[in-house]
Amino acid sequence: MKKTNNQLVLRKDDYKLLISYLNGGYNKTAFDRHNAEGLHAELKKAKLVNKDDFPGDVVRLNSKVRIKAEDKDEVMELMLVTPDKADIKEKRISIMAPIGTALIGFSQGQKVKWEVPSGKRTFTILEVINEP
Repeated sequence: MKKTNNQLVLRKDDYKLLISYLNGGYNKTAFDRHNAEGLHAELKKAKLVNKDDFPGDVVRLNSKVRIKAEDKDEVMELMLVTPDKADIKEKRISIMAPIGTALIGFSQGQKVKWEVPSGKRTFTILEVINEP
């Protein structure tokens, strides 16, 4: 879940929701402790901003994101959601999954790295769509 040295930016309301998931405030969470610890570490480094000050090209909860693997020509499209709304068939990925933790708070054009079963891979965020 390493990231480039760029500043992680989160909306305050997203931060509060994510912290409540991490603290067990929601019953329907399907994530493991390792991923939760990784997300918590990332949240501690985040710059928190109000809704009106949040950049439109930064990945947040409910963002639609297009990413490209550095070593392949594949482009993936996904939506970052809370664990209870995750559905791989619908391309809705949990914020608690390693890929969700790797993407949250970073913007279009940035590179992120995360651990997959075959090792670490680097992806570029091609596009971020945030609904108003």
